[in-house]
Amino acid sequence: MKSSRKWLAQELSAFAASLPAGCRVLDAGAGDQRYKGLFAGHIYEAADFEQVDKPYAKSTYVCDLTSIPVPDATYDAIVFTQVMEHLSEPGEVLKEFHRIGKNGCRIFYSAPLCSDEHEVPYDFYRYTQFGVRHLFSKAGFEVQDVHGMEGCASTAAYHLKRMLSNIPRSPKALGGTLHAWAVVGLIAALRPLLKLLTRQLEASDSEFRYTKAGFPLNYIAIARKVDPT
Repeated sequence: MKSSRKWLAQELSAFAASLPAGCRVLDAGAGDQRYKGLFAGHIYEAADFEQVDKPYAKSTYVCDLTSIPVPDATYDAIVFTQVMEHLSEPGEVLKEFHRIGKNGCRIFYSAPLCSDEHEVPYDFYRYTQFGVRHLFSKAGFEVQDVHGMEGCASTAAYHLKRMLSNIPRSPKALGGTLHAWAVVGLIAALRPLLKLLTRQLEASDSEFRYTKAGFPLNYIAIARKVDPT
């Protein structure tokens, strides 16, 4: 298991366990609903627009997340994981969450700071911790915590893997310059060692997240709907 998936599952499990029994929970952009089992003690519902060519579990609501067909103040908690990068109007979706959330409704958020484009063409943005705070605050939520999902070792492994897979093995493809020959030659010579380093970085990050260097692949945040009174 990649360290990102391990830490996300662990933190989402803790979030689910922190909710009082019987909460009504919306998994927004749920996809295959892989985390549904964590909310067995709650009323779990799922919303997704189901337009990407990938497997989906049956959603409670097939809809755009800017217009979820439920009354105001419906949910005690919202799960919003690895979705916001795919939204062309994220602020409008957060406003909708504010509408459908009860006072004190808590949101579990995660989304990438750094990743390849994916689920194209529905891939629009990447978010810093400051962007996360700004967007949630603007929509009427108090951001209680923002932190990296992974440590910098996982980020290093991610970029090493992409370097090994994406840089051409032909110097001519890189322009045929002396530097191109040097790059291709060095990668070829170091490839076995770099593959080993990648595996060890991922294994290390799954055991301990070193976060002082910053630059995680993803951020996790917990936000709460502010009581207007």
